Amino acid sequence: MKHVIVGAGPAGVTAAETLRKADPDGEVTLVGGEADPPYGRMAIPYFLIGNIADSGTFLRKSDDPYDGQGIRYVQGIAEDLAADDGKLTLADGQQLDFDKLLISTGSHPIKPPIDGLDLPAVHHCWTLQDARDICGLIGEGKDVVLMGAGFIGCIIMEALALSGSNLTVIEAQDRMVPRMMNKTAGDMIANWCRSKGVNVMTSAKVTGVAEDGGKLSITVDNGETLPADLLVVATGVRSNMDFASGSGIDMDIGIKVDDHLQSSINSIYAAGDVAQGPDFSTGGWDVHAVQPTSVDHGRIAALNMAGHDVTYQGSLNMNVLDTVGLISCSFGLWQGVEGGDSSEKVDTANSRYTLLNFDGDLLVGAVTLGRTDHIGVLRGLIQSRIRLRGWKDKLMEDPNLFVEAYVDLTRT
Repeated sequence: MKHVIVGAGPAGVTAAETLRKADPDGEVTLVGGEADPPYGRMAIPYFLIGNIADSGTFLRKSDDPYDGQGIRYVQGIAEDLAADDGKLTLADGQQLDFDKLLISTGSHPIKPPIDGLDLPAVHHCWTLQDARDICGLIGEGKDVVLMGAGFIGCIIMEALALSGSNLTVIEAQDRMVPRMMNKTAGDMIANWCRSKGVNVMTSAKVTGVAEDGGKLSITVDNGETLPADLLVVATGVRSNMDFASGSGIDMDIGIKVDDHLQSSINSIYAAGDVAQGPDFSTGGWDVHAVQPTSVDHGRIAALNMAGHDVTYQGSLNMNVLDTVGLISCSFGLWQGVEGGDSSEKVDTANSRYTLLNFDGDLLVGAVTLGRTDHIGVLRGLIQSRIRLRGWKDKLMEDPNLFVEAYVDLTRT
């Protein structure tokens, strides 16, 4: 059996290693699209602030992590997929034959249609090479503008702030991290960032970028013009699947897969940021571009490629973010459900917040700020679909009692 995995992020590496064990006699080829060895994007902020060298981002640290396991590693970018013929063509013309293919090509940053975003001092912070380029443009006294205060932007915000740069964050929505925080929590994060010396603008959009006297000149629709040595664009990502557009695979915002991570073509699977897979909370399909989901996808897809029958229960929409020292989390249906109840506790003085969302006596979503001792508890209460019984009323009065509820409800 010839297994080809295209995309060497956490999903692809996990899948390759799982396949190597699950199908010891099969051929396993892992294709990575960047010049660097497979690495984790979540480690890039630590590289930016100098806590690790670039090698510290690598997913596997040994001298021979892939060949040593009998995994063939190929550097190349997927260009065309002939699903019926079982052939993947790379940009350099190389063709790879497969019996089973896993697409784990991740995603790429979106560049908004704004004049000036092709200037040399404008960068995304998505790849390790992006981070290397940015390192030379940040530091004491540098003026840095971050466009986008979503999940991606907030991941790198702390590194930019800790560099000593004068940091301004511009977010088009009315709050920070709008896809994982409600208005109360988003505003609390913004105020926290301001207290740490970060200039935060919400409900503001960059309208143009130009060069002026050796620096960037960034115009904003609120009337301000900002000088900058660096503009970092973090305005969302899109799945890398164009190479498969003529293959007949069912695609939407990602490659649609079933509860075995199998696409509409039996020999082809998808995992990670490119996979539009089962959503635990809604019962529908969505792309959950977070590393835990990618790792789960990679493992389960590989087992099914090797002939096992492993069902995926669906990914839980879960985000954990450290924004200049303030931990924020959102879980499941954090916006609530129609007809459902919610309970919140706001402690503005200590930057602490808890929001719980219920569907009957089930906890289905949550948002928290300022605490780190609870992630497994909230995830467990939601994913176990445990009936809260009398604890529902107690949590409506004080949502911070969820740990006590979990301990009591799971006591054997």
